Amino acid sequence: MTSAEGRNCWLDQSDDETRLHLAGAWELAGLHERQAELEALGRLPPTAFVIDGSALQSIDTAAALLVLRHLSPPRASGRIALHGFDARHRRIVELVRSRLDATEPLAAPRRWRALARIGLWFAELGQLLIGHVSFFGLAMSELSRVALKPRLLRVRELAAQLQQTGLSAVPVVALVTFLIGMVIAYLLGLQAEQYGANIFVVDGVSLGLTREFSPLLVATIVAGRSGAAFTAQLGTMKLTEEIDAIRTLGLSPEQVLIVPRILALVVALPALVFVGNVFGLAGAMVVADAMLDITPTTFIERLHSALAPRHYVIGLAKAPVFALAIAVIGCRMGTSVERDTRSIGINTTSTVVQSIVAVILLDALFAVLLQALGL
Repeated sequence: MTSAEGRNCWLDQSDDETRLHLAGAWELAGLHERQAELEALGRLPPTAFVIDGSALQSIDTAAALLVLRHLSPPRASGRIALHGFDARHRRIVELVRSRLDATEPLAAPRRWRALARIGLWFAELGQLLIGHVSFFGLAMSELSRVALKPRLLRVRELAAQLQQTGLSAVPVVALVTFLIGMVIAYLLGLQAEQYGANIFVVDGVSLGLTREFSPLLVATIVAGRSGAAFTAQLGTMKLTEEIDAIRTLGLSPEQVLIVPRILALVVALPALVFVGNVFGLAGAMVVADAMLDITPTTFIERLHSALAPRHYVIGLAKAPVFALAIAVIGCRMGTSVERDTRSIGINTTSTVVQSIVAVILLDALFAVLLQALGL
């Protein structure tokens, strides 16, 4: 049923009252048309207001919200009187009116200008670095306690972490470094053949792999593998309140969870770098034999004369530093997970990115320092 003019809403105005008549069906299906009809009524006078529902066939919460929002502001919804409503329709309108304040749209988020965004980014980066440094201090404190009291070391947990971070990573490290060794030897061989300097490929591959490529590649693999695993494991334990349970038992979560992971990675990464050196040189040897007519015997003899011990010692010395950075970042991001599953994914991704960046920065620092020392 609608008004005589075929409309679903119209106004009756007097000096002291304005009455809005609703007629027909006011439901979600025709909400767009009902909104257009309300807007066509124009600006409503700021007088006492009555909503007349005597001609109303049906109304749902969506339509009731539309009407009340159209009337308020400037009138507070509590000052709007209801007249002629069926008991069921009145309950719906009253329910929406009681929750009207909770449905008010949130203010638009503040838009930051470019300079402000840069400042905010640097502030967040500073807070992140401060958190990492603080966690590094905590880890060093716990490691010093273990050094003074070896009985505090959780040997079984350390062995489990060594198996996960070390032995389980050998196949992927061997495969990747073997292929990288082949690629480096192939690219150097293309250039060396033009000048008849095939034998110098051994020099370039051995120096590049043992001193730079193998530590960087292996650390990157470990960052994506073990660093992410640390964050996911500790984050899940925090989410399921296992870390709180460890504290309740009177144990130190740092000694139970953090120290074994850091020690395991510091021990495992140099061993993995050694594996990477061996398989990388093996891959280069395969290409040198097939492409450059350098037999394995000649390759090994040249390797002995070209590769000074200090080069592969430098590469192995980088590994514990890289491992410490990866382990600290992975454990810290795991313990800083918020209590929701989405945070675990975000922190795990962040761990991989931060660890790779940290490894590259540390390698650049090593390069500058060794250059200054003449090594």
